Amino acid sequence: MRRFPLRTLLLMLVALIAFGRLWCVTHPDEASRPPSESQARAPAPTAGAPVPSSVPECRTLERTLENALRAPEEATVLAEARRQLEACAEPPVRACALGTALDMRSPLSNGEATPLRGLLGTLCERCPPAANSCAQAVGQAMLAAAVGPQVDTARVKWNLEHAGPGLGAACASLVQLGLAPAAQSDITVRPPVLALVGALAPRCSQEGHLDDAVLRAAAANLVAPVPALVALAAAPVAGEPGPVEPDRVEGTEPARQAFDRDENTSVAVGKAPRGERWDADGALRASYAPTLKQLVAVQVRATGPGTVRAIVRTPRGVGLTDPEKNFSFVNPTICRFQGTGQLELCQLQVPLRDVDAVSVFPEREDVALNELEVIGAR
Repeated sequence: MRRFPLRTLLLMLVALIAFGRLWCVTHPDEASRPPSESQARAPAPTAGAPVPSSVPECRTLERTLENALRAPEEATVLAEARRQLEACAEPPVRACALGTALDMRSPLSNGEATPLRGLLGTLCERCPPAANSCAQAVGQAMLAAAVGPQVDTARVKWNLEHAGPGLGAACASLVQLGLAPAAQSDITVRPPVLALVGALAPRCSQEGHLDDAVLRAAAANLVAPVPALVALAAAPVAGEPGPVEPDRVEGTEPARQAFDRDENTSVAVGKAPRGERWDADGALRASYAPTLKQLVAVQVRATGPGTVRAIVRTPRGVGLTDPEKNFSFVNPTICRFQGTGQLELCQLQVPLRDVDAVSVFPEREDVALNELEVIGAR
């Protein structure tokens, strides 16, 4: 029996938990959920107008698609399946469930123009998110990339392009299983995941399904660089950048001396005790209230090496959760300083948004921090 390393098992567990959370988000109990505001305002159907899924073509679509799967070489069978599918604007769930079988019988390696793949594309473009096999395939591919070998990027991109009403759910899986991990410092994201993030993010961003703060955090993260994200997040952020003083400083005392602009004072951050909040706060944490509208660079003067992380607020449930401060966040590494005693400038590849704090993590016990200057705008 093959034995997996403990780290691999932990990553598999994290991925499964994230996928479970995503499933709950994208598969709500429709019967128990109250109608949305838009549903409440929706006008009543015109008297005598057929319910979309009750038109004859919708009622027989499942059987017709099954016939196409059994006889993919029969032109008349395929033509009838195409006709009924074109006439059915909202396919029933049982018909949508045949998307997986269509995908298996018509692999993308055989080309996009095969009849069954054409049926699959149209079916996905009309099926609701919870029954959309193309959207589900994107989430499954992200999960597989987190724990398995290289995935077929072209196939995943095809599924994303044809996800139709399920595009939002597909992009949510990209965020939960790929983009948010790529914006964190404590997670080793596997190359197949980063490759999918780079390939899928442009479409999700174009359609407005990527949170800008998370996108920028992933693009700026030095731990898991994804060059394709830099171009997506390159747009400037409003505000004229300049030195920004923190509203609160926590950690090794005298913590404020790291921000007094006096190179003769210092804080022995390397000797900071590793308490329960070390992973979030490090040896020193400088917080901003309200959050910074942008962060473009940090300047560090120190003796001894270390890193600086940004704490970027994210939509609830995306990334990590700080139970004490009650918000979700990601923590990209934005600076690696050598600690030569000279002033070191770390210019971010893209400006960050919604920055709650910056944290300092020394790499040795003899690290002393003389100055830390954050350049951004409130």
